Amino acid sequence: MHSPGGMAVQAKPIRVLVCDDQPDVLEAMRLLLKGQGFHSVTVDSPAALLRTVRSESFDLIVADLNYTRDTTSGTEGLDLLASLEALGNATPVVVMTAWGSVDLAVEAMRRGACDFIQKPWDNARVIAVVRKQADSERRRKSELEIAANVQQKLFPHEVHRLSTIEYAGHCVAAREVGGDYYDFLNVNEHTLGFVLGDVSGKGIPAALLMANLQACFRSQEPLALLQPAHVLECVNRHFFDSTEAERFATLFFGIYDDRTRVLRYVNCGHVPPMVMRASGALETLEPTATMLGAFRIWQCTEQQICLSPGDTLLIYSDGVTEAESPSGEDFGEERLVRCLRENHGASAQALVQMIVENVSEFSHGSRFDDVTVVAVTATS
Repeated sequence: MHSPGGMAVQAKPIRVLVCDDQPDVLEAMRLLLKGQGFHSVTVDSPAALLRTVRSESFDLIVADLNYTRDTTSGTEGLDLLASLEALGNATPVVVMTAWGSVDLAVEAMRRGACDFIQKPWDNARVIAVVRKQADSERRRKSELEIAANVQQKLFPHEVHRLSTIEYAGHCVAAREVGGDYYDFLNVNEHTLGFVLGDVSGKGIPAALLMANLQACFRSQEPLALLQPAHVLECVNRHFFDSTEAERFATLFFGIYDDRTRVLRYVNCGHVPPMVMRASGALETLEPTATMLGAFRIWQCTEQQICLSPGDTLLIYSDGVTEAESPSGEDFGEERLVRCLRENHGASAQALVQMIVENVSEFSHGSRFDDVTVVAVTATS
């Protein structure tokens, strides 16, 4: 490979995660892959594999179907495929099974495996399968990187200055692209809209629906945004008509008036935003409607609050509180409230950054859902 300037660029080696409970099998596979210039990481159990994929990225997973619990049925290997799916794993999986177990391999492919290798294996077959699947995965990742760049451009990058508040937002997708959406909508010189939504699902389908949702809001006339309930009825109708029945979105939409300090809002089944008052008192903005896109006939109720100097409004997705530590513990609302209290008085940008960093440190960088945070701090 060459760069545009003519200098050679060394391609990164293909990374393969291999799982088998037999040390000699792991060593034989490691040596075979090494001889072809591949980099392999070996683990000896499904539990170890799941821990590893939480913290490292691979081009391919090669996993045996039979382990010590049951050496013939492949149940443990099939359970592993289900666990990988539950984690949102997008890395292709090749399964290994003994000669004469083709039916088991077919069942594994029905459950998400992309190919299979029979043991004892033929070296040429193994290398051909690994190279084919890993190359395909790299092409997919390259396309997703382009999609991720496009999606990042959909998020707001300019701030409309108001005299009584400052605000900031950030979204970290669980995969290359995600289904969380936040936006700042300029209505006029003294009115601003805040949107934070969470589309059901993950990956490309969720990202497409996220873009659809954004288009629904940005296509509204500025004056129409002054009526949150009416706008959301239109958005719901469009979302319902243009998506499958099982797709929906939770969403918080608020309109802030800089002259009165009043935020009028509708919470469509979204996790309740928090309001930390200057006094330290905590309030939550509970749902006032069901999620968007689930029902054709849909109504909502509008509520309002006043943001006085020193108050902070925190809007976030459930990927914040449901972020998991390696031990399986949730980040939870208690930690989020603690972070909000400890950083009360900080700028909106600093608060957003601190929360995102705390969640990342808690989960050791592993993400199974998008993490999105918007902070609004009321100034004097």
